Amino acid sequence: MTMLKVWGRINSVNVEKVIWTAQELGLPFERIEAGGAFGVVDTPEYRAMNPVGRVPVIDDDGFVLWESNAIVRYLATRHGLGALMPADLRAQAEAGRWMDFQLGTVAAPLSALTWGIVRTAPEKRDPKALAPAFANLGAALAIVEAGLAGRTHLVGESLTVADIPLACCAHRWFNMPLEGTGLERPDLPNLAAWYGRLKARPAVAGLMPTPLT
Repeated sequence: MTMLKVWGRINSVNVEKVIWTAQELGLPFERIEAGGAFGVVDTPEYRAMNPVGRVPVIDDDGFVLWESNAIVRYLATRHGLGALMPADLRAQAEAGRWMDFQLGTVAAPLSALTWGIVRTAPEKRDPKALAPAFANLGAALAIVEAGLAGRTHLVGESLTVADIPLACCAHRWFNMPLEGTGLERPDLPNLAAWYGRLKARPAVAGLMPTPLT
């Protein structure tokens, strides 16, 4: 069997989703550095695979796919149907809803904070400019907090594709350096406990690097 290839740097939240999924499924893969300081994404060869020029991209025995959540769905359906990808149609829809929520509601403020805090020197951070994104992200994660009430996972009682994208975002939320910004995380105990459980999974080994970059 041809080995799965994944293009992308490991400090990308979107690459992290895909690598976690592959490791959770026990899939052998080759990861090729791309994006950020590694470049590659603007080469003609890469743009032929992904015209958007972002990471990740996979090549699964000649099948090329880009967009991280689409890749997670594909791998989980192909290799983990009935487990990582629920077999029940309604559970699939619920999992898909959380994945869409991550992209549609969580990703934008998280990206703004990553650039404004993680990738900006402390003396150059602008707390007033960061406050709206921080409030929006906190409000979005409060919805996840409510969704986890009385549950160990977002859908059912085991890990599914619903959890992986949002847990990768939660890692950045809980580890973002806020010293000197005047920003304070709201108390989200369900989210914190869920993140702690998922971070301890063997498949997460080597992922979720800190400090964030």
